[in-house]
Amino acid sequence: MKRLSRLSVFGYGAGDAANSMIISTGNMFLLVYYTDVAGIGAAAAGTLLLLARVFNAFTDVAAGRIVDRVHSRRWGKFRPFLMFGFVPLLLSVAVFHVPDVDPSLKLLYAYCTYGLVCVAYSMVNVPYGCLVGAMTQDAKERARLGGARTIGGLSVGATLGFFIAPLLGAGQDMQQIFTWLTLAFAVLGSALYFLTGVVCVEQVPGSIPKITFRQSVTALRANSPLLILCVSSVLFVTGTSATGAAQFYYLRDVLSRVDLFPVMAGAQVVITLALAVFIPRPVARWGKRAVYSAGASLGGAGGVLVFLAPVDAPLVGLAGLLLGLLASASVSIVTWALIADTVEYGEWKTGVRVQGINYALLAATRKLGMGFGAGLVAFSLALGGYASGVPEQSASATLAIRAAAGLLPGVLVLASVGIMYWYRLTDQKHAELVARLTREAA
Repeated sequence: MKRLSRLSVFGYGAGDAANSMIISTGNMFLLVYYTDVAGIGAAAAGTLLLLARVFNAFTDVAAGRIVDRVHSRRWGKFRPFLMFGFVPLLLSVAVFHVPDVDPSLKLLYAYCTYGLVCVAYSMVNVPYGCLVGAMTQDAKERARLGGARTIGGLSVGATLGFFIAPLLGAGQDMQQIFTWLTLAFAVLGSALYFLTGVVCVEQVPGSIPKITFRQSVTALRANSPLLILCVSSVLFVTGTSATGAAQFYYLRDVLSRVDLFPVMAGAQVVITLALAVFIPRPVARWGKRAVYSAGASLGGAGGVLVFLAPVDAPLVGLAGLLLGLLASASVSIVTWALIADTVEYGEWKTGVRVQGINYALLAATRKLGMGFGAGLVAFSLALGGYASGVPEQSASATLAIRAAAGLLPGVLVLASVGIMYWYRLTDQKHAELVARLTREAA
């Protein structure tokens, strides 16, 4: 199979930049927006985010079923869905614009708007993720796409850290900031989704016949590497999402150094670009599972540093957060390649190629992890007695923030490493499966 063009790799990365205009903005700032701008209590906001992510997990699976049953002879299975990427982007504007009404109506509005974003995002994100398996079967090329995806996604996160977070710490009108931010992202993100849909050509033939629900369930049950990856991912993403949701509180209320956000953003760009170039080498030498486990282990060490960092040594806490970024970037790159590998494993095992439901299951577990992570932070804040708008938090509140940003995430990401011990689909075995499938299709 021919090497992917630079334009197609760039186009794929552009798609995750658009994804991150929805997901990273929410992960970094939605809890802060709900508690400090909309005036929703921390426990209520945490419950909302948790339930919404559980709901989102089901919408991902439903989207996967739809994707597996749709095929356009001109555009393929996945690219047509990307043309509707503007829908979740527009809905995200409404999410960050909660009206000043009765508290119960305010909470109802938040549930409805965020729920709609979950549905619309699933219908775009699931087919986007499936594109890796449809664009190439080569392990190195999939690593390139994983790197491009990570660059696209984390570049948006870095932009938010550079330009948005410092404004929030300066006491400006936060509602106005979020309104203009989401409007700008709606326009730019729609263009990026369209670019991805145009330049990312599907080269690997998929199953055009309609896949029944029973076939999908059978394929999932037989795909042990997929199930192991999903269990590991939900633990890892819960940990990293908790750190992401808590880091603003951590820098502002524990270290009193919101000015470090741009430093983190700059380091994030450097780390992401370096890993995108560097990761294919260790993947080729040691395999994707080893790189996944090594990266997650760094995240565990970072969590310990975040929790133990003295207030008068903010650089120690910053180092812990940077280790977490390194872990998140490296694991993300190989995860998208690993999920594509499980598609061929499932096809070899069952004779049915179900790309949509495979990716949907991983996406669903990651959404659960995001919900669990945000809920973990919100409930920790509530238990610690966090008070919005006060100049200084209590000792119990700062301890809760430390635990939510460092200790608990560290334990979770280390647990994800333990789960990957049972992942047996090595790169060599995957190459053998692809060769066999190619011979059988000839």
